[in-house]
Amino acid sequence: MRAISVSEYRADARLGEYDKPTAGPGQVLVKVQAAGMNPMDQAIASGAFSEVLPATFPLILGVDVAGVIEAVGDGPAPYSIGDRVFGQLLTPPLGSSGAYADYAAVVADATVATVPDAISSEVAATLPTPGVTALQLARSLEPPAAKTIAVVGAGGAVGGFLTQLLVASGARVLAVALPRQAERVRGYGAQEVIDATATPTDHIRRAAPNGIDVLVDLVSDPEQFALLTDTVRSGGTAVSTRYVADTDDLAKKKIQGVNFVVQVTAADLQTVAALTASGQLSPPPIRTVGLEDVPDLLNAVGNDFDGKTVVRLEQL
Repeated sequence: MRAISVSEYRADARLGEYDKPTAGPGQVLVKVQAAGMNPMDQAIASGAFSEVLPATFPLILGVDVAGVIEAVGDGPAPYSIGDRVFGQLLTPPLGSSGAYADYAAVVADATVATVPDAISSEVAATLPTPGVTALQLARSLEPPAAKTIAVVGAGGAVGGFLTQLLVASGARVLAVALPRQAERVRGYGAQEVIDATATPTDHIRRAAPNGIDVLVDLVSDPEQFALLTDTVRSGGTAVSTRYVADTDDLAKKKIQGVNFVVQVTAADLQTVAALTASGQLSPPPIRTVGLEDVPDLLNAVGNDFDGKTVVRLEQL
């Protein structure tokens, strides 16, 4: 089978041929139809998770997957041959199964769930990491109704899902996004869309003179995050998904600091899929690429596409 891997941490990603895996005891074999690209993929290839998760080399990359069950190993399994599934393959050892491959053998009770008939595998591949991250973020802020919440990075996949969830829950959302993303983010229902390139702290203060209740920052470095926390009222909350919140310093300002970490579950995957299938949650714009395009995209610096890149492994 074809797969994208790295031979060691920080090596360039390459397309190669590998033995097709089999479904061992307690496993299912997924024929991969689509894989969602995430910044996490580059982080894994660089060794960012090496201290917390063991790995095997060559390390097959790709975390978010959607496909069809082709085989079921011995033992009980919640799925049958032909079932459409999607999920996150962030299971140790890293590299033992990855989404950037024609096939992936995964533990039957891993973080995968059934794909509703109403959504395609390409759409399903956009959901696992960003969709569940947004769902769990929104849940952590409950009850969001009547709160003023600034979402920094609202034009990204997580930010777009989160903005929709918060608006649906009755929050007043100030969405900080790039100018080219403004129309789409406004369509998510944000109360105000703030230009991320034009001193967003000033705009947030004008929109919420008494301070915002919650800051959710998906993109900032430590310095920028610290500046943005000045817009949070005393007693409010400042959340970073990049683990740059200085919780001790924020506590001195009577602000709860949170370094948020997602824990994907099958139940939350099913919830996000159901919301998408019913039209309550809209995925970001999707660009499809082939497996052969992945190495250049992974090895490149920066991303000029305003949406979600999905790797198509077979004609759908």
